[in-house]
Amino acid sequence: MSQTFTITNLGPCSIHSPLKIQNFTSDSDRILFHSRLDAYEGIKDTGSTPLSLEPAGPREKIYFEPATTKAAIVTCGGLCPGINDVIRSITMTLYHRYSVGNILGIKYGLRGLNPAFGYKPLHLTPDSVKDIKHIGGSILSSSRGPQEPSVMVDYLDKQKINMLFCVGGDGTMRAAETISREAVARNVKISVVGIPKTIDNDLNLIEKSFGFDTAIEKTVEALRSAHVEAKGAYNGIGLVKIMGRLSGYIAATAAMAQGDVNFVLIPEVPFDLDGDNGFLKSLEKRMQARGHAVILVAEGAGQELMQKDAEKQKTDASGNVRLHDIGLFLKNAIEKHFQTISQEINLKYIEPSYLIRSVPANASDSIYCSSLGQYSVHAAMAGKTGLLVALRKEDYVHLPLSAVISGRRIDPQGNVWLRVLESTGQLAEMRN
Repeated sequence: MSQTFTITNLGPCSIHSPLKIQNFTSDSDRILFHSRLDAYEGIKDTGSTPLSLEPAGPREKIYFEPATTKAAIVTCGGLCPGINDVIRSITMTLYHRYSVGNILGIKYGLRGLNPAFGYKPLHLTPDSVKDIKHIGGSILSSSRGPQEPSVMVDYLDKQKINMLFCVGGDGTMRAAETISREAVARNVKISVVGIPKTIDNDLNLIEKSFGFDTAIEKTVEALRSAHVEAKGAYNGIGLVKIMGRLSGYIAATAAMAQGDVNFVLIPEVPFDLDGDNGFLKSLEKRMQARGHAVILVAEGAGQELMQKDAEKQKTDASGNVRLHDIGLFLKNAIEKHFQTISQEINLKYIEPSYLIRSVPANASDSIYCSSLGQYSVHAAMAGKTGLLVALRKEDYVHLPLSAVISGRRIDPQGNVWLRVLESTGQLAEMRN
């Protein structure tokens, strides 16, 4: 397979960086994509050499003149712990490190780049962002759905915005790429930099998305409560539904961290409800043996069990399929099953997803968000566009927006799922 991770530059960098440091990063520096020699044969860049990435970091020469630079930040999609940390980091780095004083916060996602909505941006300063990392959500608010690229570039050009920082998931990264391509095609000098946000941790090529550590921490708290409730009643069952539309990383990781989960149900591993090897029979055996159980299910699990006569599922404004509610479906199925066999149970259903999405970032995520914001500013000041900053194998690198899409899944035959099975003791396949 031939591929390249070349990053687009708006033009030559001729301005000396105001940063008083010695260890500048050079564009000629490269970080190998693979760390194993046997992996090189699988993927080469367009020059038939081992694929490599451009490292993130401050450049000695920059493209934009700080005194006349105008920056904007936009946050899109669902909420996630750490968004405000990213906003603060970008603002503080622009202002204090590069002396950029004109920083706008775009309200309500990409809608804020469409003047038809009439949303006025916020003027961001160190004073206005100094305490925002202690609150959840986004001070800029958010929205889902695309806007016309030409309209957004017209707005950016009219407002004389030189750089746009886009915080969001794969839909936002696709939108950022269209903005960058439109601007380059029209020779409008705007640096577009993405900061990847997906609490599900399902973006390809990226080590970890921000907010994931906080999500695990809060999910573990919910699991502890579910375990206490399950053990505190006769034949108690704690059922917890958590985020994970297409990927079960939160569920799998939280189950391993907490240690008291007996069943983990994720989108990557189909299961049957009925039959000798099905989930309900497995749960029944668990209850007979131990008298209590904790079940953790990702929101995208078991969707095939709830399809209604091939009914086409609706989509949200971002094009995501609106999922059937696996949590309530399982709750009803479990209660019906035990009624059928005349066995009393006490089931407690916990759904903490929105609570988790809206909390402030924990210490680990806060540090990570600060780094992403800082490296994003360095990239933008150097006139780079159509990229996002990502962490790969402990190195911060630049990746083209086109290369990063959602799709990372747990391999049912891989080490992560094997460790989950060893932690829970559940059957490798609950299928008939």
